[in-house]
Amino acid sequence: MNIVLENKGIQTDTFYLPAFVLLEGEVVVLFLNNRSHYNDTEMFLKDIFCGKIKHENVILHRKMKYVDYFRRSYFRDTFFPLTVERYLKKNADLKSPFPNRIYEDKWIKKETKIENLAGTQRKLLTLYATLSKTKDIVFDLPALDWEGTEFAFKMVADAVKDGGSAILLDGIENMKEYAAEFIELEWNKDKLPPIKEFKFKF
Repeated sequence: MNIVLENKGIQTDTFYLPAFVLLEGEVVVLFLNNRSHYNDTEMFLKDIFCGKIKHENVILHRKMKYVDYFRRSYFRDTFFPLTVERYLKKNADLKSPFPNRIYEDKWIKKETKIENLAGTQRKLLTLYATLSKTKDIVFDLPALDWEGTEFAFKMVADAVKDGGSAILLDGIENMKEYAAEFIELEWNKDKLPPIKEFKFKF
C-alpha cells in the first residue's frame, strides 16, 4: 500500500504526538484526551496534516482535506433557509455517488432545511460532501452520541478502504477497536496553559 502521510513525531511545549504512518485504505485515530485544550490542539494538528502549517517531521505524500463544520448564518436561515439540495450543489461534486447517500436516511429530502437536521445528520452531510471531492480526509466527530459516532466512523472507514485514507482527531477512547492505528497524544501537564475561568457578576 502507498504511503499518504508520514509523521516522525510532533513535539511542542505542551504535548508530544508519537510517530505514525498513514497508508492507503487506513483510518488512524489520534486520541486527544484533554478536553480543556482539545480545540486548539485539534486545529493545530489539522493545519499540519492539511499542509497549511509546514512541519519538519511531517511528510505529506498526498493532499488531505479537513471536513469543516457546517457554519450557520442566522440572517440567511431566517429569510432564505438553506436546504440539503442547495448545500450539496454548492459544496459537493454531484457526479460522485457520495452526495446522494445522505438521502438513504428516510427523514432527509432535497428540500429538508439544514437547520432541521440533527447533529449526526449534519456531520454525515459534510462528510459526504467532502468525500465527493477527495479520498483523503482529516475529520472529527464532536458532540455526537455513540451510535452516531460509530455509524459515521464506519462509513468513513468503508469509503476510504479502496485507495483513500483518513485521520480522525477525537477524544473518544472507544475508537481504539476500530482504527488501523490508535495514537494517544502525550501531554506535558507541567506546561499546559491555565484554563480560563468565567465569573458571572450578579
